[in-house]
Amino acid sequence: MLPKKEEIRDKVVLVGLNSPVLREDSATEESMDELSALVETAGGETAGIVLQNRPAPDPRTFIGEGKVAEVQLYVENVGATMVIFDNDLSPSQQRVLTELLGVQVLDRCGLILDIFAQRAKTKEGRLQVELAQYRYLLPRLIGMWSHLERQGGTSGKGPIGSKGPGETQLETDRRLINKKIDKIRADLEEVRRVRATQRQQRQKNEIPVVAIVGYTNAGKSTLLNQLTGAAIPANNRLFDTLDTTSRLLTVSDTMDVVVSDTVGFIRKLPHQLVEAFKATLEELEYADLLLHVIDVANPEWQHQAEVVEKLIVELGANEIPRIDVFNKCDRVEAGD
Repeated sequence: MLPKKEEIRDKVVLVGLNSPVLREDSATEESMDELSALVETAGGETAGIVLQNRPAPDPRTFIGEGKVAEVQLYVENVGATMVIFDNDLSPSQQRVLTELLGVQVLDRCGLILDIFAQRAKTKEGRLQVELAQYRYLLPRLIGMWSHLERQGGTSGKGPIGSKGPGETQLETDRRLINKKIDKIRADLEEVRRVRATQRQQRQKNEIPVVAIVGYTNAGKSTLLNQLTGAAIPANNRLFDTLDTTSRLLTVSDTMDVVVSDTVGFIRKLPHQLVEAFKATLEELEYADLLLHVIDVANPEWQHQAEVVEKLIVELGANEIPRIDVFNKCDRVEAGD
């Protein structure tokens, strides 16, 4: 009997804009290939790729009216159910494109958040993802639902009990989301306090901490498994590990160290996630040594290593001693 094939969530057309004014947010063939891998990770299927060169983004539609019409025809021809942009879209651009294309439109940030929401297992991980999602959602509330334009207290046509001081549904939703954000932040502060207690205990016992960092799918979990005998699932897909895992490693009769696996980094990592995952990634600041795992079999490995370097600096861990671990050397052709 053949194994059951996983159901495809969405058939997706990928769109990217290459423009000198976008700098690092510009789309390239390599970043589009990575976006396609992210779609697969999320359970979707890439039905086509559109990469456009343009001097500057269009303020309203990002890619221009003519290209929107071309993508819309492409979507119809391949039967796509979603369009995902490799670039960041403003809330208004995302709204306009969804209306013009007739299917849901996401940007790279929204896709990564969806993957994180699927993969987070621990309470801490889920809290971090939820915080990032709410921060992403807040500026996109306008126009997402028709009821947001309704005045609850002025038209007299609202449901029973809606007669009030005239607060719009949009303002109500914003207020509720801000309250949820505050609650999640408080919960994450509690997580940080617990981590700080654990860290102080380790420091009291003089146990050094080694943090494994690297680009997503570079082989961090595999290295932790090899070093400590842990049984962390290590699959060949992006963002397979979201929750930090720590294991004790006996180096010698007189030394034990704690080895921690961390979430993988990626280019164009949503700033909401960098902020939301501080509770996990702050472990880097207190590590005694970083192991930077680099997938040298990937043609983009040098650029990937630069992405990790920048994020290490952003997280304030650039002064910590670091060892570069070149992984997957067996997949590199001789002479490369």
